[in-house]
Amino acid sequence: MNLAALTAAIVMAGLWPFAGGDKKDDEATLKSLEKREIEIDAEEGGVPGSADLAMESYRAYLELGTADDPALVATALRRLADLTLEAGEAREEMTADLVALQQADLAEAASLYRRLLAEHGNFAGRDLVLYQLARALETGGNTEEALAVLDDLVVNHPATPYLIEGQFRRGEMLFSQRAWFDAQESYEAVIAAGDSGRYYEQSLYKHGWTLFKQGEYEASLGSFFAILDRHLVADEEGMLRVDIPSMPRAKREMLSDTLRVMSIGFSYMEGADSVDAFLATRAGATPYAHLVYTRLGDLYIDKERYTDAADAYHAFVKREPNHSQAPLLQVEAIEAYKKAGFPSRVLKAKEEYVVLYGPDSSFWDTRTRDDVPMVVSYLKSNVAELARHYHSVAQKEKTQDDYRTAARWYRLYLDAFPDVPEAPENSFLLAEILFESGDFEAAARQYEVTAYDYPAHERSAEAGYATILAYKRRGEELNAGADAEAAAAWKRAGIDAGLRFAAAFPDHEQAISVQTDAAEGLFAAGELDRAIAAATVITDRDPAPEPEYLRTAWRVRAHSRFDLLQFAEAEAAYLQLETLLAADDEKRGEVRERIAASIYRQAEIADDAGDLEMAAFHYLRVRNAVPESQYVLTADYDGVAALIRLESWDRAIEEIRLFRERHPDSEYDEDITLKLASAYTESGDTAGAADEFRRISNLEGQDMELRRASLWRSAELYGESGQGDTAVAVWIEYVERFPEPFDAAMDARNRLAEHYRDEGDITTWHRWLNKIIAADAAAGEARTARSQTLAARASIELAGPAREAFYAVKLTAPLDKSLKRKKTHMEAALKAYGKAVDYQIADVTTRATFEIAEIYNVFSQDLFDSERPTELAPDELEQYEILLEEQAFPFEEQAIEIHQANAARAADGVYDEWVRKSFDSLAELLPVRYAKAEVGEDIVNVIR
Repeated sequence: MNLAALTAAIVMAGLWPFAGGDKKDDEATLKSLEKREIEIDAEEGGVPGSADLAMESYRAYLELGTADDPALVATALRRLADLTLEAGEAREEMTADLVALQQADLAEAASLYRRLLAEHGNFAGRDLVLYQLARALETGGNTEEALAVLDDLVVNHPATPYLIEGQFRRGEMLFSQRAWFDAQESYEAVIAAGDSGRYYEQSLYKHGWTLFKQGEYEASLGSFFAILDRHLVADEEGMLRVDIPSMPRAKREMLSDTLRVMSIGFSYMEGADSVDAFLATRAGATPYAHLVYTRLGDLYIDKERYTDAADAYHAFVKREPNHSQAPLLQVEAIEAYKKAGFPSRVLKAKEEYVVLYGPDSSFWDTRTRDDVPMVVSYLKSNVAELARHYHSVAQKEKTQDDYRTAARWYRLYLDAFPDVPEAPENSFLLAEILFESGDFEAAARQYEVTAYDYPAHERSAEAGYATILAYKRRGEELNAGADAEAAAAWKRAGIDAGLRFAAAFPDHEQAISVQTDAAEGLFAAGELDRAIAAATVITDRDPAPEPEYLRTAWRVRAHSRFDLLQFAEAEAAYLQLETLLAADDEKRGEVRERIAASIYRQAEIADDAGDLEMAAFHYLRVRNAVPESQYVLTADYDGVAALIRLESWDRAIEEIRLFRERHPDSEYDEDITLKLASAYTESGDTAGAADEFRRISNLEGQDMELRRASLWRSAELYGESGQGDTAVAVWIEYVERFPEPFDAAMDARNRLAEHYRDEGDITTWHRWLNKIIAADAAAGEARTARSQTLAARASIELAGPAREAFYAVKLTAPLDKSLKRKKTHMEAALKAYGKAVDYQIADVTTRATFEIAEIYNVFSQDLFDSERPTELAPDELEQYEILLEEQAFPFEEQAIEIHQANAARAADGVYDEWVRKSFDSLAELLPVRYAKAEVGEDIVNVIR
C-alpha cells in the first residue's frame, strides 16, 4: 500500500462519517464534546500511538492531498481541527508557555474549520463545524467572531441540536457586551424551548437582568418570580419547604441576588404598593411573599429611607397578618420608625402589634406560645414598653385618663404573663400608677400582692413598705372625709401591714440607720475593731444602702483602720468613701489628703523594713493618686532616694528628670542634681561619650556628614548627661556650622527653643522661636513641611503672651478705659494667632482656631461679668445689664461660629485635642445641641 493510501485509511478509520450516517444525540453540548475521546478502529488499520501522532498523519495527508477524493480531504480537515481543538483545551497547567501553545492550537483549529467551511461548502455536518468553530474562537478569546459564527448557526441551521446552547452562548456574549436587547432575544429563544433544558434557569435569570438593565423593571419581574417559583415552593400548610440559607451556595446566591434585584426594581417603581399590585396579578399563593417585602424593606433601610422601609414591612403584615413571619415584619417596621426618629409612629406600631398578636387575637387560633417564642417575646416587651410609656406620660400630664391607660397596659401585661420573672416588677409599677393617681385603696391591695403573692424579688421589701404608706394615705383621705369609722379600720389595717412587713423584711433600710448610729458610737468610744465590724455590715449589704449611710460607714471604717496603723486597708476604705462624695463636698479634700497619707505611711513602713522596691513603689504612686497633696514633693524625693539606694539607675534617672520637671524650684533642687550626677556616673559615662563625639566633629580630615552627625550626637549626650549648658552651646554651634540639611538645622533650633522653654528662660525661648520663624521664612524653595510645622508651632507659642495679656486685663469701672486696653490686647492676640493659622498646619490651625474662639468667648464673658458702676439706680442698672448683654452676645456668637468651624474638621478626619476642646466648649455654649452622648458617638463613627 503506498503512502497516500495508507494515510487515507488512517484518516477514514479515525473519524465518524462527515456526511450521512447516524447523527449524534440531540443533547450534544460543548461540555460533552470536551470529554469525548478519540477512537480508532484497530481493524481498519488505525494509527497506533497518541493523538499527536494522529494529527501528524492528518497533516501529512493534507500536505499530500488528493484532488480525486474531496470528501476524504474534508474528513481529514475536520478530524485534524477537532484534535487540535481538543489538544488546546486539554492543556491544564497554564504557564506562560502553555498559554501560548494553547492559543496556537485554538488558532490552528479555527483556521482549519474556516478552511473546511470555505472549501467544501454546504454539507450535512456544517452545523457541527460551526458549533466547533465558535467553541474554538470563544475559548481563544475571540468573542466577536465567535458571536458571528453562532449567528450563522442559529439563522441557517434552526433544526440543529446545538441551537439551544448556541442561543445561550450568544446571549452570554451579548450580555457581556451590554447589548441588552439582543441578549434578551437570545435568552427568550432558550426559554421558549422549555424548562427542562440545562440552560433554561440561567437564561431565565439573565433574561430578567436584561430587562432590568433596559429599565423594564416591571417586565423583568416575570422572569425573576419564575426563578423563585421553581425553588421556593410551599408545603401543605403554605409555608416554604426549604429556606434560602439552607440551600447549596450557588442556588442560595442566585436566589438572594434575584430578591435583591427585584427589591431594587420595586424601589424604582412604587415600592410596597408595586409589590402589592404585582402579587395581585399572580394566580394562587406566593409562599415567599414575605421575603419580597422583607428584602425591599431591608434595601430601604440600607438607603436610610426608614419610612419607606416601615411601609414595606407593614405592607406584608397588612396583606397576611396571621402569617408566621408577619409579627417579625411588624417588629422590623417598629425598628425602622425608631431609626427614622418618629416616636409617635413607633408607639402606634407597637400598639398595633399588641392588637394583632395579643393573647386574644386570631393569630393564636392555630398556634401555641411554644410554636413562636419570638412573637411572645416581642409581645411581652411591647406591652411592657407601652405600659411604661403611658406611665411616663401620666407622670408628666397627671390626667386621670393617662393614669387609667397606663394601668390598663400593666393589667394586660399581668393577665398575659402572670408567671414571668418580670411580673412582680410590673405589678409594683401598677401599684405605683394607682398610688400616683390617688387610688390609694387599689394601690394598697396591689402593693400587697406585689410584696407577698410572688416569690421573693427585689421589689418585695419596697412594695411591703409602700403598702404601709398607701394604707396611711387612704386613712388620711377617709379621715378628711369625716368617715371616722372607715378611717379607723384602715389605720388598723395599716398597723397589720406594718407588722407583716417587719416580720417579712427585718433588714429594711430603717434598721440600717440604727446600725449606722452604733458604728459611729463605737468609733467615738475608741472600740475600733467593733466599729469596723459594725460599719462593715452596712457597707457589705446588697443592695447597697442609701449614700448617706454608706458615707458614714466607710468613714468609720477608714478612720479606724488608719488609727490602727492598717494603712493599706485605710487607703482602700478612703477610696471607697471618695466615690460617695460629691465633687463640691467640702470634706473631699480632707479625704484625699488622708489617701495620700495612707500611701505615704505604707512607703515609710516598707522603707523602715528595708523593702526598698516596695517603698519606691508607694512613694512614687502618691503623685498619681493625689497629685495635689502636700505629700507629693517629699514622696517624690523619697522615691528617688529609695531607687538610688536600690541602685536602680535607669529608673532613678527617669524619676529625677520627672522630679525636676514637676518641682523646678523645690528645696531639694541641689540635692536632686547631685543624685542625678551620681546616677549617670553609675549607669555609664555619657559625658565622656559626648566629649568624644564633639572631638570627632572638629576633625578636619573627616567626612562632613560624619562630623555633622557626631556634633548632633554630642549635643544629645550632653543633654542626657545633665550638662545642659554644654549641650546648649553645642546645639548653638551645630546651627552655626551646619545650616544644611535644613530640616536638621531647624530641629536643632527647635531643641534650643525647647531647652530654654523648659528652663523657664522665656526671653531666650522666644528669641529662638523667632529664629525658627525667620529661618523658615528665609529658606525659599528649601522650605519643607517640617520647617513650616516648626515655624507654625513657634508662631503659636509666641502668641501665648498676647493671649495672656488679653486675659489679664479685667474690665473694671469706668468700663471705657479698661475696655480699650482689653480690645488692644485682644487685637494683638488675634493677630498673633492669625499668623499661626497662615501656616496651614493642621494641629496648629486647630489650636489657633480654638484659642481665637476662646478669646471671643472670654471677651464676651468678661464683658458680661465686668464691674458695674456703683452710682446707677436700679432701673439704670437693669438697662445697663441689658446693654452689656447686647454687646457681649455677638462675641459669644462669634466664638460659637469659630468653634463650630474647628469642630467641623472632625468630619474631614481631623480630631485632635483642640477639635475635641472645641466640642467641649460648644457643649457649654450650646448644650442642647452638643452636650449629648449620641453626638459624640456620631463623631467617632465619622472618624472611623
